Amino acid sequence: MALKKFKAESKRLLDLMINSIYTNKEIFLREVISNASDAIDKLHFISLTDPNANRDFEINIEVDKNARTISISDNGIGMNSDEMESNLGTIARSGTFDFKANSDKETAETLIGQFGVGFYSCFMVASEVTVVSKKYGEENAYKWTSAGVDGYEIEPAQRDISGTTVTVKLKEDEDGARYSDYLEEYKIRELVTKYSDNIRYPIKMQVEKPSNNEKGDKKSTVVEVETLNSMIPIWKKNRKDVSDDEYFQFYQSKFYDYEKPLRIITTKVEGNVEYTALLFIPAQPPMDYYAKSYKKGLKLYSSGVLIMENCEKLLPDYLGFVRGVVDSSDLSLNISREMLQHDRQLNEIAKSLEKKILSVRGKMRDDERELYEKFFDKFGVTLKFGAYESFGLKIPDLKDLFIYYSAPEKKFVTLKEYVSAMKEGQKEIFFASGSDYPSLESLPQVSAVNKKGYSVLLLKDNVDEFVFKLMDSYDEKKVKSVSSDDLGIETEEEKKDKKKKQDKSKKLLETIKNKLSGKVEEVRLSNMLGDYAVGLSAKGELSIEMAKVLSSMPGNENIKAQYVLEINPSHKLFSLAESLLETDDEKLGRLCVLLFAEALMSVGIMPENANEFILLINEFMA
Repeated sequence: MALKKFKAESKRLLDLMINSIYTNKEIFLREVISNASDAIDKLHFISLTDPNANRDFEINIEVDKNARTISISDNGIGMNSDEMESNLGTIARSGTFDFKANSDKETAETLIGQFGVGFYSCFMVASEVTVVSKKYGEENAYKWTSAGVDGYEIEPAQRDISGTTVTVKLKEDEDGARYSDYLEEYKIRELVTKYSDNIRYPIKMQVEKPSNNEKGDKKSTVVEVETLNSMIPIWKKNRKDVSDDEYFQFYQSKFYDYEKPLRIITTKVEGNVEYTALLFIPAQPPMDYYAKSYKKGLKLYSSGVLIMENCEKLLPDYLGFVRGVVDSSDLSLNISREMLQHDRQLNEIAKSLEKKILSVRGKMRDDERELYEKFFDKFGVTLKFGAYESFGLKIPDLKDLFIYYSAPEKKFVTLKEYVSAMKEGQKEIFFASGSDYPSLESLPQVSAVNKKGYSVLLLKDNVDEFVFKLMDSYDEKKVKSVSSDDLGIETEEEKKDKKKKQDKSKKLLETIKNKLSGKVEEVRLSNMLGDYAVGLSAKGELSIEMAKVLSSMPGNENIKAQYVLEINPSHKLFSLAESLLETDDEKLGRLCVLLFAEALMSVGIMPENANEFILLINEFMA
């Protein structure tokens, strides 16, 4: 039979289909299996009204290593000569698209193909493709054969029942491309599991298995037909019908985590965009979670067929630790089915998933506090970054999920819990920022505020104070650092006493500031230092901790807070400074350096000259 030309503007278009649309050669098996599934769906639909069409539907894969062929067969609706001409001879003509257009919504949603180009992905790996098909209800079968861009042939063939067999003759191996791998059982298993595990018809293949008979030291093998796919996606099953162990096995096999997840989330949504999702909250962040190479995102399926391994748009960055799958039949796929044409559906699904995940977090916070604290210890910082990186837009959604360590109660509390337990007359939410809880608890300002009967939230994550800055207040209560000048917790008598001492010591405070040569913006007295001689706070909008974070970033090394040196007027070193002011100006200068170094260390900053600091300690201890 004479070679027929493809009905599209042919060579250039087919070259584009084969070489540009698909990014991964292994996709060809997914496409052929998906087409087989669609063909069975069509006959299954007919069988609802035609009992003769009912049969045990299945897809079979057969490999011939000698001939270098892999064949995928179905017992679906099949094609006649005219349909081969239109569906295979015309590039981008889809029989499934036409069938969907004339079917009810429920039936159409189960069909995957719509562009009519998936079949041509075979030519990425094939030197020749043969299709033998027989249309349901017709007597004759036909064979379509093509070696690619030159065209195709259609001729009569033999086939007992309706359905289609696609035989791909693989190219010879070449540099960088081992086409022979697709003839190996392990590779076929891998691809079926990865892309087509959830096709609802059994995908069968003859496989070699060890027999129970032993000959000498070697075990003999037998060939058995095995179903390679699970058929029913675990996320499509009712939650009550799946055990936690089954979910864990799925989670472990898909995401390679050997620790059970903290929480399993299942959801099915109907509305503008319909989808089913199965999500997992890990017990630990993945080892590469904070590396640039980490790929966040959920596995995206369309009617059970894997479309994207990591769909980043389904999750905001701050929920990037969530693992799982989303399956929707409403997606507008591009012609390669490797990405979406429109973001609208994804955006709607993403918003719905975000709301669901936060809702589950809130329920865990209220009902399983110990488990929630474990979760927050591992992933709380990412939630905080979500609030910060959105410039505060996410704060209304996230603020009640934050928990902070409270001193002196020594427990984690939410902002709502802190406010509900506030002392009568308290107007602010007090906090202290630092690197770790023990250091923060020992800060003189924290101790002093605690002694007054007020709780202090201890913030140890770099992003904490930036979030508080954006938040500004909670439930109309301002957030305030314990290092602030006026906390509003001193009695009128204490304020008067401090002002009196401040005025009396004005000369000494000015001298200390001058002795420190511009290292501090201000020197003042403080009644909030307890047993400490000095403390350090900051003037202006940039706190000490915020300056630490910013200066640690490349290019920001010179960023520093405007330091305020606070001196305890009740400490003996203050009395020593007063006496040195009148008797030994040089020694007073050395004492000022010592006091400033001590103040720096109290907030976790090492003095510039550690040796000088040691010598000064020795001098004033002698």
